Formats: sequence, C-alpha cells, structure tokens
Amino acid sequence: MTAPAETVLDRIGRWLAGRLQEESSGYEPYTPSDPETLRRVLQPGDILLVEGNQKISAAIKYLTQSTWSHAALYVGDAMPEPEDGSERPRLIEVTMGEGCVAVPLSRYQTYNTRICRASGLSPEDRAEVVSFMVGKLGLRYDLKNIFDMLRYFMPTPPVPVRWRRRMLAFGSGDPTRAICSTLIAEAYGRIRYPILPEITLAPGRASAQSRYSRQEILHIRHYSLYTPRDFDLSPYFRIVKPTLEYGFDYRAVRWSDDAARNAVEPAQAEPQPPAP
Repeated sequence: MTAPAETVLDRIGRWLAGRLQEESSGYEPYTPSDPETLRRVLQPGDILLVEGNQKISAAIKYLTQSTWSHAALYVGDAMPEPEDGSERPRLIEVTMGEGCVAVPLSRYQTYNTRICRASGLSPEDRAEVVSFMVGKLGLRYDLKNIFDMLRYFMPTPPVPVRWRRRMLAFGSGDPTRAICSTLIAEAYGRIRYPILPEITLAPGRASAQSRYSRQEILHIRHYSLYTPRDFDLSPYFRIVKPTLEYGFDYRAVRWSDDAARNAVEPAQAEPQPPAP
C-alpha cells in the first residue's frame, strides 16, 4: 500500500507545529532534577509536570494561569530496552508534533519539574493506567486541524478568565490529541480515580465557595478539559519532592559564604604580638 499524498493542509500544519515547538530564549530552570534522581523516586503511574519553554508552552501557561505547561506519565520498565543501547524510554507523553510517544527521562533534565502521585493507588489500577497509555502509543495529531494550532500563536489572548480553559478545547480536532494532560486524565478516568473534588452543598462537607467555582469544576469533569495544573491542585495527588524522599538535613547544606567565613575566623583567633 502506498502512503496518501501530502496535501497543502498537511504542509501548512507541519509548518505551524514546528513554529509552535520552537524554544523561547532566556529560559533558566531553578531546580532541575537529573534523570537518575527522578528514576529512583518515580513510580509507575506518577505524573511528571514540566515547565516548558516552547511558544505553545507560553500560551498554555497563560490560559491555565499556571507554571506547568506539559505533563507526562511515568511507566517504569513497561517499554523495552532500545536495541541501539540508548536510554530506555520511561515517560509517555503527547506532543503536537510527535503525537503519543515514549521518551527518556533525560528529555527534561534541564527543565523545572514536579512529581504528582495518586494517593493510595492499588497495584492493579496502577498497571491499568500504564497499560492504557502504552496502548495509545502512535496516536497522531491531525496536522490538518489548523484552527487547533492557530489559537496558540497568541500567548496572551484577550479573553476573560472564565473562557480561558474552554479556549484550550476550542478547535476542529480532538483536544486529546493536542493537550498532553487530557490523555492522562482519560487514563485515570478508566479506573474512576478522582482528580478534582466533587461538588456538593451538603452541610458539613467541603463545597465550592462561588457560583463560578462550581461551574468551573463541572466544566472540567470531561477529560478533554483537564490541564497540567489540575494534577498539581488536586487534593488526591501528592506532591513528591526528590530532595526530601531520602532524608534532608538542613545543617549539612554548604552555603557559598562558608569558605570565606571559615577563613576569617582563624585569622581573628590568631594571637597578636605584644606592643613594644
């Protein structure tokens, strides 16, 4: 069978996707984690949030009012070792240019990241979440959906706050194929794991404090409207910090001015010669 001929829309879509994935200059991570540290801490089913520095990242961060513009799911050793000896892919993610792919942890070694872990997840449900994501490998984003990409060329679109989340789902294509977090939300939906709390006005139970808040939570019940920050805000996902997992002693921290302070103290303690 021969591959279908490339159309004008295909070429335009590929060009737009490339432009949106160009990196912005001047990005400096504050606390990036090395891949080996992440591998020791991460568990299958964990969600790795990423502060991206692409043009599409700026739009997503603005529309969601969040630091996090991307999310990937850690699958552990579910993927086979590459035959060429390269690093084993341990994350599954969705990008506009590549679709659903498996990538190594080193892809994000120069980015700010955050680990979100579902609390109390059973081994069976953990395996089902991983299996769902592995089964989606190869899912492609239709580059003919030009409107799905054009919306991201305005990093700060002039829209009211209440419309921003809906703008993420606006377009002619399936948002699951464009926004990374929606596929992860769908995976957790398969095991009926909550991401944001239910809405209730019953006495004695937590409830949204405003009509807008209640409407917003209702809107994002469908997986296609979840964003990376929802895993960060969820009361059912725990934030895991690699620097604290294996013990942290603030007294062992070496500060930049320690060397200068240690050099001054012996000099002050040195006895002075007697005056003539």
